Amino acid sequence: MDAILDAAARILERKGLDALTTNAVAALAGVSIGSLYQYFPGKAAILAELIRRERLILLTGIDRIAHAPGDSLKDDVCSLIRIAVAHQLLRPALARALEYAEATLPLGPETGKLTNEIVRYVATLLERHGVSKVMEAAHDLVALAKGMIDAAGIAGESDQRVLVDRVCRAALGYLEYPGSIRQGFA
Repeated sequence: MDAILDAAARILERKGLDALTTNAVAALAGVSIGSLYQYFPGKAAILAELIRRERLILLTGIDRIAHAPGDSLKDDVCSLIRIAVAHQLLRPALARALEYAEATLPLGPETGKLTNEIVRYVATLLERHGVSKVMEAAHDLVALAKGMIDAAGIAGESDQRVLVDRVCRAALGYLEYPGSIRQGFA
């Protein structure tokens, strides 16, 4: 199963979504088409499982930060952003292809669940630092970071450091802005 998913990821990175066929995946994975169909009934199932695998990688990184908080809100927020940016830009062609594929697959409930898990992690960190309206702030920060990071990936940006800096400044500016969720941070 891993060989099939790895082969699919390589095809997506090298040739794009249109080149992804079950025959191409089986050939690159070194398995028969019959073996592939034992695990995956078709291209959509391969894509869905690849999306799930990438999501798990992202959640694992976020979970590490949530269970080992830093000394300040700034440290925690920027650590989460570094993980999200690294995940997006580590394999940018794969990330772009999977984001496009995700929109065509019936993964809405799973996507909602993932977003809710990430929001809960962010809310836990914000609460530790005395942020008020924790759930509202967590939803806003997740949306802000996702929007900026996805747009950068689509635009082909590759400098993680620059992107992390921009997203951190936006997120921390949101938290610090007078009249917003929290006036000032530690």
